[in-house]
Formats: sequence, structure tokens, C-alpha cells
Amino acid sequence: MAKCAHCGKSTTFGHAVSFSKRATNRPFHANLQKVTVIENGQKVKKVLCTKCIRTLAKSG
Repeated sequence: MAKCAHCGKSTTFGHAVSFSKRATNRPFHANLQKVTVIENGQKVKKVLCTKCIRTLAKSG
């Protein structure tokens, strides 16, 4: 299962609720992206959620 390398966010599960209020199981996938990050002067490819990408971009 895919997981964010920074915060560990992954797929969670809940219910899809129809008009008749019948609940069926469904996954809620995290918005994961493959990005290249510079760590210790080297380029590293990581799988990060978009929230972590934003915070890394803000901090620099």
C-alpha cells in the first residue's frame, strides 16, 4: 500500500452512503505524488502527500 514518506499518511476506509442511507465500504486514498526532493545536496525521489509537499515548499 502506498504511504507518504514524510507523515505516513495512507489509505483509510469509511462508508459510501447512498440516497437510501445504505452504507457500503469504500477507501479514501491520500493524494500521493512522486516528487524529487533535495536532501543533503542529493536528489532523492520520494512519495509524498500534497500537504507535505506544500509544507516542504514553504520551509525551503
